[in-house]
Amino acid sequence: MNEPVLVMAFNRPDHLAVLIDRLREVRPARVFLAVDGARDGRADEAARVQACRDLAAAFDWDCELETLFQPSNLGCGQGVSTAISWFFGRVERGIILEDDIIPHPSFFGFCTELLDRYADDSRVFAISGCNFVPRSAQTHPDNAYRFSQVPHIWGWATWRRSWAQHRLDIAGWRHQLPPGRLWARAGHSVPGSLYWASTFELLARKEVDTWDGQLVLATMVSGQLTATSNVNLIENIGFGELATHTVEDRDELQPIEPIRLPTSDVPVALDSRADAWTRRHHFRATWRGMAGQADRYLRQRKGRQA
Repeated sequence: MNEPVLVMAFNRPDHLAVLIDRLREVRPARVFLAVDGARDGRADEAARVQACRDLAAAFDWDCELETLFQPSNLGCGQGVSTAISWFFGRVERGIILEDDIIPHPSFFGFCTELLDRYADDSRVFAISGCNFVPRSAQTHPDNAYRFSQVPHIWGWATWRRSWAQHRLDIAGWRHQLPPGRLWARAGHSVPGSLYWASTFELLARKEVDTWDGQLVLATMVSGQLTATSNVNLIENIGFGELATHTVEDRDELQPIEPIRLPTSDVPVALDSRADAWTRRHHFRATWRGMAGQADRYLRQRKGRQA
């Protein structure tokens, strides 16, 4: 498998070992391993981080391996974005996996095929193998994939040209995405628009340490779409107390299954029906969901101030 693969890890060597075992099945020729540094004052974390670094030796097939080991902790936002920028400083395109994302073997061929197909198509931002949406909510479920406004990043691939649009600091996001454009990108949904506006504002204020919301902003500003598999190609094994954000497993992913390759060409057009399902059920961008989000935010803010 000749597509370059970026693997990002931190303090969960058990998860990383499972991912490496899966990669061994497809034997990518170029692998990039990025491991963030340990946080101060966390008992045993330095040992777990070192165990992840030591797993570089487990890439034991014939491959070119490059590593990026941070001497101190950068955190979720800076750590991940730095690793991806390092990756695209060396390759024009590739597959990106965090340590808890275990793809089906057919995911790799799917990414390679679509990276080839849309390499010069500026309408396409990325490719994702992560699917939450049941067939009944997809406009064309017999197609191998559809197009979404949101790039789901549990198993994805993209090009340097797309990543170049990502900015971790989005302090001026309202000038980039005025209300009319936000309304259109959010599916002409009031709670959807409020959900993304509040998300972007929290990120702009640096109240949440992450990087993927900024990726959504980049696609909304540009209007580009993400090719998303209509079957789910990944398993997320990372839910739990060591997770940075995905502490609770809401069992949202569709059952994992292979994708038939090669795929037939699909028109580059938004599947607004599938995106509406994702907005309501995954992001919970409904009036009830927004009330719950506001309540959680106020309780968390009160806890920080206490």
